[in-house]
Amino acid sequence: MQLNLYWYNNFIAMSKFRYWKLTYGDVEKLTYNSDKILNWEIKCVREPEDEAKFIGVFLYRNGTPLDYESKKGIVYYYNNIERKELPSITKFLKDRFNGNILEKGERIFLEGSNEIYDPIDIANLAKDLENKLEAKSIISMELHDTTQEQLKEWGFPEAKLLPIPT
Repeated sequence: MQLNLYWYNNFIAMSKFRYWKLTYGDVEKLTYNSDKILNWEIKCVREPEDEAKFIGVFLYRNGTPLDYESKKGIVYYYNNIERKELPSITKFLKDRFNGNILEKGERIFLEGSNEIYDPIDIANLAKDLENKLEAKSIISMELHDTTQEQLKEWGFPEAKLLPIPT
């Protein structure tokens, strides 16, 4: 029985978890192991929300699909944002993270850019994006190979856990 309980606690209970509607205040208090982050997104929504004007900045640890390839680096997307605003957003992110600019539809990639997974870095980026874009930021994060117990220890708010169907 001891062996089965060990196996359950260390293998079955290890899973993926997604948190959403986090504020930068929530994120800067977290103490997680950065290796456990699969992806994060900072979505910046402008008022009034019913106009659906937003910009999302995200990073997938394993790369983001572009055509038939996976591209590593920071990516952003936009909705109902005037094209004349895009160069300053791209410059802001490129100055901070480097990378080669690639554009596909409403997504702009900084291929090969520096990657961030630390909670303070993500929280600071969200604050800076709020100020630059004059929009409210909402952060989502997905973690893997961890347990609910670890997540609680790292400070993730249980109320913002979004179940991932398996």
